[in-house]
Amino acid sequence: MANRYTGIKVITNNLGRRYYVNNIYPDIPVTADDIYIIPTAGDRLDLLAYSYYKDSSLYWIIASANELPGNSLIPPPGVQLRIPTALEDILNQYNSINTNR
Repeated sequence: MANRYTGIKVITNNLGRRYYVNNIYPDIPVTADDIYIIPTAGDRLDLLAYSYYKDSSLYWIIASANELPGNSLIPPPGVQLRIPTALEDILNQYNSINTNR
C-alpha cells in the first residue's frame, strides 16, 4: 500500500530553509461498492482504515470521502461514514496528482 507521506517534496529557499510541499488529495466519487457504517464512541479513522484496508496510514481516504476536518482522527459518533472500496483507483489518482508537481 502507498503511504501518504511517501514522496512528499521538500524545497529549499535561497536562505537554506526547507519547506514541505502540501499534498493534494483527490476527490473520491461514490461507488455502488462503498461500505457505510455508523461509528460509535471509541472508533478512530486510523483504526477503521486498518480494519477495512489493513493499513492505518490510509485514514485520510475515509476523512476525505466524508469531508471530515483533518485535525482529528475521531469521527463524529452516530454520523454515517462512507468507506470507499476503490482503493487502488484512489491511490493511483493520489500518486498521479502528487508525482510531477
